Amino acid sequence: MRHPPRSVLLAVAGSVALVAGALLPVVTAQGAAPLCTVEYSVTGQWDAGFQGAVRITNNSAALSSWTLTFDFASGQKVTQGWNAKWSQSGTTVTAVNENYNGALGTGASVSAGFLASRSGTDTAPTAFRLNGTTCNVDSTTTPTPTVTPTVTATPTPTPTPTPTGPPDGGGAPPALHVAGNRLVDAGGTARRLLGVNRSGGEFMCVQGRGIWDGPVDDAAIGAIADWKADAVRIPLNEECWLGLSGVKPEYGGANYVNAVKDLVARVEAHGMTPVVELHWTYGQYTGNSAGCTDVHATCQKPMPDQQYAPAFWSSVAGTFKSDPAVVFDLFNEPYPDRATATTTQAWQCWRDGGTCPGIGYEVAGMQDLVDAVRATGARNVVLAGGLAYSNDLSQWLTHRPTDPAGNLAAAYHVYNFNSCASESCWNSTLVPVAAQVPLVAGEIGENTCSHGFVDQVMKWFDDHGLSYLGWTWNTWDCSSGPSLISSYDGTPTAYGTGLRDHLRALNG
Repeated sequence: MRHPPRSVLLAVAGSVALVAGALLPVVTAQGAAPLCTVEYSVTGQWDAGFQGAVRITNNSAALSSWTLTFDFASGQKVTQGWNAKWSQSGTTVTAVNENYNGALGTGASVSAGFLASRSGTDTAPTAFRLNGTTCNVDSTTTPTPTVTPTVTATPTPTPTPTPTGPPDGGGAPPALHVAGNRLVDAGGTARRLLGVNRSGGEFMCVQGRGIWDGPVDDAAIGAIADWKADAVRIPLNEECWLGLSGVKPEYGGANYVNAVKDLVARVEAHGMTPVVELHWTYGQYTGNSAGCTDVHATCQKPMPDQQYAPAFWSSVAGTFKSDPAVVFDLFNEPYPDRATATTTQAWQCWRDGGTCPGIGYEVAGMQDLVDAVRATGARNVVLAGGLAYSNDLSQWLTHRPTDPAGNLAAAYHVYNFNSCASESCWNSTLVPVAAQVPLVAGEIGENTCSHGFVDQVMKWFDDHGLSYLGWTWNTWDCSSGPSLISSYDGTPTAYGTGLRDHLRALNG
């Protein structure tokens, strides 16, 4: 999916990019273990506001619900938040648990975040109260708290303890492989990938604004699982993963890789299949339907580049090759057909790469990317989308790459505004592909702020036993792009209600 304009994505935070590497005060205390601790951090700043986070740890008896209060000293004002119900009266800020994260056992932690306005400095609060108990102080004495500045390398929330199982009791995600035209688990049972996309990792880092768009902590991923999703597609950026120049160090390289690994682990902890996908890539393209003129990975390019894309997949595959639950989606939405003179040239470019007509950089074809993955010894399931932004699979079988592991599946994207968006087209172009290999609709959606079209898509794919994932689990205005939720607690938009209710009916 092509994303909403950057102005839309920045609307919540103003037009000034977040300040990287800000000093983040973390309140601590001397002495014995306190009854509760709160770590407070500023994860980003702009002229008139900032983004903050709290991590609460309960060291006393288990709680069934919690309320955190603290005071701002410099006129800051909370405007919105996530993973808690936030409010403010005068200088006092109150955060009350959501219904999905109220239980806080002994030693357990929970994280929540917020946006706030400011007119001066972001003076950190120094006193926190959890259910009326003062935190960060010795349980038997009351020393004066000290404020120790630290530097946070990334705004990714600190991982919470790994859950013992998903909220719906689904257990660990299956180790997948291809058997004929089906995805199956280790026991040979057919599996479908039914879930959502979690956009953000493809654009936040390269725009210098963070790694994820909104929270990806355990509560946030638990909200996805609460929809009865069993798969989460995670779009990535190759320059950020490889830590190339131009990407802020705090958002690229090892910091980015670790953030992706943490998110994959959280998705799996809730019993869902992570689909790791290459979305934005390097290479200057200024031809037909160009999304940008920048050589860097700041928009969707017609094909992945030979310079970095194989290296990206070598690294990603090496990272996850020991985990057969992770699925690899090679490239988001190829569109060499917009650059080449003929469809034949486009499909040849798609498979073989090299010097492609109309594309000014050396292209990595799908065969190059399959080879890069398999050279690491990884046998994970690999998805390959077709032409026309993955909406055209008409010659996919003729040009499909060779996979020595036999774990290749076809990827397909469909929106109401695509050319192939009717049952007649699906019957003529998708059925032949799905008869030979697994077919996964990595993105389905519509731009109507409703769900009439995706209802039709899901019924057809259900009738054919195929997989699909909705675009996207982000709180954008649905008029600027299909957004499933209005809040990261899982509150659906009118469009998202269709997918949520359908998944719950299927998997509930």
